[in-house]
Amino acid sequence: MPRAASRATAVATACAAAVGLTLAMAATSPAAAQPDRAATTAHDTPAVRTAPTAEPTPDSRWTAAEIHRFLVGFYGKHGPSPWQREHQVAPDLKERAAITPDYDLLLCAQNTPQNISIGKVTTAQSAGVGWATATTHWGANDKRHFTAYVDLDAQKPLKLLDVSCQL
Repeated sequence: MPRAASRATAVATACAAAVGLTLAMAATSPAAAQPDRAATTAHDTPAVRTAPTAEPTPDSRWTAAEIHRFLVGFYGKHGPSPWQREHQVAPDLKERAAITPDYDLLLCAQNTPQNISIGKVTTAQSAGVGWATATTHWGANDKRHFTAYVDLDAQKPLKLLDVSCQL
């Protein structure tokens, strides 16, 4: 009978080792080590990607929800900060804004608004651009509208590409 006990013990030990090895390998795999960039937050909203992923797919695009959050954060209540103007605006738009010193091209205004709201984002996958209407609030019923454009290419950080002022 000692032989049967030792065989049973050997089989049990081998099974336990195999299960332990499988769990250890799963815990150290690259997929387990990297957080899911598309994971949801505690409020069940998708996490906003602010920089390119390590290996983006060739047709990776920013979503309308991500663009909306970017524009809301970019414009805030009174307009973009100096840091945002420097780092979150496309170079050619920065150049155009620089040649209009008495007019804030990013806000399509001469002064600072009391509030800014961002409308629904539309995306044109074929054009690679997303846009939304931004509304600047100046007083009781005084509102102005302009369109803000953002590149959809998720291989690049979100940046304001262009604005279309409606005069």
